[in-house]
Amino acid sequence: MAPYRIIKAAAAQLQPVLNDGRATTEKVCEAIRTASREGAEIIVFPETVVPNYPYFSFVRPPVLAGKDHLALYDEAVVVPGPLTELVAAAARQCGMVVVLGVNERDHGTLYNAQLVFDATGELVLHRRKITPTYHERMIWGQGDGSGLRTVATAVGRLGALACWEHYNPLARYALMAEHEEIHCAQFPGSLVGQIFADQMEVTIRHHALEAGCFVINACGWLDEEQIASITPDPALQKGLRGGCYTAIISPEGVVIGGPLTAGEGIVYAEMDMRLIQKRKRMMDSVGHYARPELLSLHLNRDVQQPVHGATAAPVAPAPVGVEALERV
Repeated sequence: MAPYRIIKAAAAQLQPVLNDGRATTEKVCEAIRTASREGAEIIVFPETVVPNYPYFSFVRPPVLAGKDHLALYDEAVVVPGPLTELVAAAARQCGMVVVLGVNERDHGTLYNAQLVFDATGELVLHRRKITPTYHERMIWGQGDGSGLRTVATAVGRLGALACWEHYNPLARYALMAEHEEIHCAQFPGSLVGQIFADQMEVTIRHHALEAGCFVINACGWLDEEQIASITPDPALQKGLRGGCYTAIISPEGVVIGGPLTAGEGIVYAEMDMRLIQKRKRMMDSVGHYARPELLSLHLNRDVQQPVHGATAAPVAPAPVGVEALERV
């Protein structure tokens, strides 16, 4: 940790261009440039904002979701690929750390992926949500423990989790144990209603306190026209409103940026890194407040592969522009 450094952070509440990965990525790059002009050194974007969170899966039964699911395949991100190169170039040009949530396509499976680009444009973390939640299990595959780690960046040691991964205390502890300084949280936004925003606030403020780190949280947002395009049923539309709490939290659990609860926008805050030491002097969950001889975490960080042994060879990502899967 760099003592006495003050870092300007940004959290983007972004409205995706539904079913258009390229257009949403261009909005991401424009937000990076906007935040750079404001002096930000790090920016966090919402969960799977490229091309968009699969809102349809929350309001439509799986038997009727095939067409939308296949459309998501068509617009999903290959890592690395043309869309990640656009973001990497923007990060490099602006000298900014960028944390982006994407729907990642790896051959026949989609994943909820979190990508961290350093200020050089280098992709320093590529992780996948370990357990998709409820309706999401019909959309994404499961990640593994290889991404439950922190990475050194231009602004400090970063970790990231998506949405209800924050309800897995052992996943959070894995990042805390690597002395996470800045935690990047991502939620879909425009989901469930006010109760989701309330729960989100409790969750990210608690992690800041427990980890003794800053938390930058970003949510997506849908307008009324987009909500109507997902479902014409007014009763179901209620489930696609609210649920936004884009904010930046200090290690003392204090909201120092935002919250932004509706509409598009970028929340900014200055993070005084001395506050990490101030908090951990009182309570260091992985140091003087830990009891590893009583309680400890076993973590399997192996990359999980379908074939094991010396003859197993890595398979290249699916080529971009392959013919779309047949609609069902």
